[in-house]
Amino acid sequence: MRAGNSSNRYVGVWYNQISTQTVVWVANRDNPVPDTSGVLSINGDGGLVIYGNNRSFPLWSANVTLSSPNNSIAKLLDTGNLVLLENEDSQKVLWQGFDYPADTMLPLMKIGLDRRSGLNRFLTSWKSKDDPGTGSCSYRLDPSGFPQIILYKDGAPWWRDEVASWVDQTCCTATILVNNADEVSLMSSAKNNQSNFSRTVLDESGTFRRFTWNDRAQKWTELWSAPIERCDFYGQCGPNGNCDPYVTNTIDCICLPGFEPKSPTDWYSRDGIDGCVKKKGVSTCRNGEKFVNLESMKIPDLSRALVNMNMSMKACKQECLKNCSCVAYSSSDKTGCVTCSICKEVK
Repeated sequence: MRAGNSSNRYVGVWYNQISTQTVVWVANRDNPVPDTSGVLSINGDGGLVIYGNNRSFPLWSANVTLSSPNNSIAKLLDTGNLVLLENEDSQKVLWQGFDYPADTMLPLMKIGLDRRSGLNRFLTSWKSKDDPGTGSCSYRLDPSGFPQIILYKDGAPWWRDEVASWVDQTCCTATILVNNADEVSLMSSAKNNQSNFSRTVLDESGTFRRFTWNDRAQKWTELWSAPIERCDFYGQCGPNGNCDPYVTNTIDCICLPGFEPKSPTDWYSRDGIDGCVKKKGVSTCRNGEKFVNLESMKIPDLSRALVNMNMSMKACKQECLKNCSCVAYSSSDKTGCVTCSICKEVK
């Protein structure tokens, strides 16, 4: 295949039964074949390789070595997964493309960490529409603390999403979260036997988009995308700050009750990255303090918070009151009790 207007060639996977060529996976994305000499084959070790002009050094390899190399076969499944099998009659998968996604997540593909092998599956953007090489954006399931999704751009957090928001978010897919001693992962599948022609894509700009194929219109329909507005972006208002696009003043960052801007000059210049600090004279711990109810808030960064799935709202409140470093708590059916001492990236 070719990517856009590039003359380079790649081994890729795309849909066969729709009119618009849509590439969903690329093998040699960072090592293209510059001419027509490319060959995809199984080498003497039984592994899958791509060669250019030089047949001694592969441009790409699935990096598999077998004890019986003459029996392995490569097969493209209807799911879009390119797999290497032990032999023609075996169902044993020795290697699969779904373990090394590019910019697209398909039904039955996982993202997340296999705790046993250390394999971490995540999306990475293309460099450009004409270059499928590894770009500057990645979409990962963060396994620290309670699982959450973080989109990184140039190595820094760009957008954050709660895993719970994936469940039943669209008409077309159902999402399964697994979090145990073996793995922490997310996997989506077609819902109610609907078409598998749905995909989620991390584009080169750092926008995460979900599509489904509209057969009548013969085009992809975008169902959802993020980030969109300023408050979607990670940490815009810093620690103990809240981003609210509906405030009427000149800045959409506001400090949480009892806090004030750490850098007032920057704050009112629409730079809220430094966040907020406690106001002077605010009561100290166990001195009659109370909580203020805040609605329509995004829970804080879960890598910096404590999560207890089995604690009620009342017990969560008491747990926070007992800890002098705790400044806020929240509770829901999907995340349980969340407490934090520095409420980073709330919305």
